[in-house]
Amino acid sequence: MKDTHLKHILWLTFATICISTSGALGKFIDMPITVVIWWRSALAAFFLLFYCKFKNVTLKFNSNQDRMTIIVSALFLGVHWLTYFHALKVSNVAIGMLSLFTFPVFTAILEPLFTKVKFDPIHILLGILVLLGIYFLAPDFDLENSQLKGVLWGMISAISYAIRTLLLKQHISAYNGSMLMCYQVLALTFVLAPALLINGTSDIKTQYPYVIILALVTTAIGHTLFVNSLRYFKVSTASIISSTQPIFGIIIAFLFLKEVPTWNTFIGGALIISTVVIESIRSK
Repeated sequence: MKDTHLKHILWLTFATICISTSGALGKFIDMPITVVIWWRSALAAFFLLFYCKFKNVTLKFNSNQDRMTIIVSALFLGVHWLTYFHALKVSNVAIGMLSLFTFPVFTAILEPLFTKVKFDPIHILLGILVLLGIYFLAPDFDLENSQLKGVLWGMISAISYAIRTLLLKQHISAYNGSMLMCYQVLALTFVLAPALLINGTSDIKTQYPYVIILALVTTAIGHTLFVNSLRYFKVSTASIISSTQPIFGIIIAFLFLKEVPTWNTFIGGALIISTVVIESIRSK
């Protein structure tokens, strides 16, 4: 039993490292964000469809309601990716990733709306702690400030990600994680197709190695393993393990993009990540 639990922990940690590459890649890839997300979704759909066929994973839904829920959650995933990448572009990897990691607190606050879990007043205190962390990330409340823009877009991304995760949590026990992720990126491929007509995609000639890494490592492998982990862990437990994402992401950005975080970023990030740790340990 212990060996099995350790194996799931290791797979979730590996998923976290894979997803952490999104920060540096999102900042580095030089294409319109909608086009990047389309290629990310289309290539990930190809990889996952191939995997499902190879592993004989069923692609059938048990009901139309399940299918609709997965499609709706895919739309929230799309909003999450688009706003997250925008946060990376207008600020930096550290601020974008740390702002995104307000999502565990948003998840805890929104969970009573999706399940029978009762609202816990302690989440108000955790929310205040998160806001304090956000203040350190962007101390100047000026809408022209790039740091504040990054934080606001990151928080919108966090709320979208929280809703998407809560929607998926209701169905993960009945379906394979690869199958769910396959349908999600496939839905986004169709939804974002008009972006190719508007922005074009000729830049892919120089950017395709990085887009392939984003689609295969970050999305097909990383996100699928994270979705699959919800079968074995509570959302809050998965959150505490994946809260190392900003740390890995900042290290990757430092090594490849030479981005050096400020002390305010370290302090704000510590406050935000501490809320994830507190909530996860408390809920356990």
